[in-house]
Amino acid sequence: MGEWTWRGFKAVQSLVERLPRSWAYALAVVAARVAWWFSPLARPRLEYNLKIACPELRDDTVALRHLSKVNFRNHAKAYADLMQLPGARIEAMRPLLKVKGLEHLEAARSLGKGVLAVSCHMGSYEVVAAIWSATLAPVSFFAEEVEPRALFEWYRDTRARLGISVLTLDMGGIRKVLQALREQEIVITAIDRDITETGYLMPFFGKLAPIPLGPASIALRLGTPLLPVCVYRLPDDTYMAEAAPHIFAKSTGNPRADQVRATQQLLRQIERFIQQHPEQWHVPHRIWAGAQ
Repeated sequence: MGEWTWRGFKAVQSLVERLPRSWAYALAVVAARVAWWFSPLARPRLEYNLKIACPELRDDTVALRHLSKVNFRNHAKAYADLMQLPGARIEAMRPLLKVKGLEHLEAARSLGKGVLAVSCHMGSYEVVAAIWSATLAPVSFFAEEVEPRALFEWYRDTRARLGISVLTLDMGGIRKVLQALREQEIVITAIDRDITETGYLMPFFGKLAPIPLGPASIALRLGTPLLPVCVYRLPDDTYMAEAAPHIFAKSTGNPRADQVRATQQLLRQIERFIQQHPEQWHVPHRIWAGAQ
C-alpha cells in the first residue's frame, strides 16, 4: 500500500508541477469535490471539529455542509501549492504574500533568542516559510514523519531546496530545534493536534483535548518568545500571514504549571484564528473524545 501511495502521489505531483497555477487549482477543486463526497472518515471528523469550533453550526446543517466543502477546496489548493514547489521560484511567489502583524514578528526577532512560531493546521505554510527563509531568517518546520518513507523524503527535500529545514518529532529533531533557536532562526510548529499522543488535557474551544506542551517547554528553557501565527488564503488566491503579539513562558518554579499557562495563552489566540477562518482549518482527525 505504501509503495502505491508514493507512486500515485508522484504521478499526480509530476503533472501538477508542470501546470499553470490556475490549471493546478482547477484540478485541485475537482479533486476536492470527489474527496468531499467519498471520504467516509475525513469529512465527518472535519465537520465534528468545525461544530466544536463554531457552535452556531451545530443546528445549521446547510451552513456546515457548505463550510466543509469550501474547507476541502482550500486544502486541495494548498496541496496544489505543495506539488508545484519543486519548480517554484521565490521571486515569483513573493508578490503573492501579504503580512499582517509584521511588527509582532520583528519584535519577537529583536530579542535575539530565535522565534517559536506556533500555529494550527491552516493555509499554505510552505509558500510563506520559503519567502520568510529567503528574506528574514532561516526557517525550520516541526513535521510528522509520514509514510511511505519516500514521500517524507520528497517533502523534506522539496522544502530544503527552498531553504526550509524539516525537523522530526523525536529527540534528534528537538536537539536541532534548540540549536536553530540558539542561532536565532524561526521554528514553526502547530499545537492543534496531538500527533505524538503525549499532550496535556486542557480546554480547546471549551472541550478538553490533549495539547502538546513542547513549544512552551522549549520557550521556558531558552527564553524564546512564542509567536502565535496563522496563514490563510485570500479570495484572489494570494496568501495572508498573520501574527499576534508574542507570549513569554514565565518561570515560577513549577515547570508543568508554567508550560500549561503559556500554552493556554497560545490556544486562546489560535482559537481566534480558527474562528475567523474556519473554512481554512483543515483537521479531519480526532481531536476530542467522542469523535469518530
